[in-house]
Amino acid sequence: MERARFYDPRTGVTQEVDVEYYAGEYSESGFWEKIKSKVKSAGLQLIYKAMQLYYATENPNCPTKVKAGIYAALGYFIAPFDFLPDFMPFAGYTDDLSAILLATMMAQAYIDDEVREKSRQKLGEIFGRKILAELSEDQAA
Repeated sequence: MERARFYDPRTGVTQEVDVEYYAGEYSESGFWEKIKSKVKSAGLQLIYKAMQLYYATENPNCPTKVKAGIYAALGYFIAPFDFLPDFMPFAGYTDDLSAILLATMMAQAYIDDEVREKSRQKLGEIFGRKILAELSEDQAA
């Protein structure tokens, strides 16, 4: 059983999470449902990074171990019950963001211009083109 550590800045506690469990929580339909329903509460940056991870798995050069880490992070994002419940004001998505950012660092070599463009296109398709203007240059790159 592989475990990952996530830091909760609210409590200052590092929590261990069962990676295999959350990878099992991942489903493509669950991912898109979460993306569409939570953009306002989760925030555009989190949604954009999650989409980049999703599209990075389509890269044929992306190793299985990296894909497994991505699916675990996305499964954690999708899971209704995680370390910090998503409905908690201000802190609910902190742990999800940590998981997504950790996976993004692991997958950085596979998040190229094509992945970023696919993510931007899909954001525009789902939420309308105006939302793309809200992505800062840092987020767009």
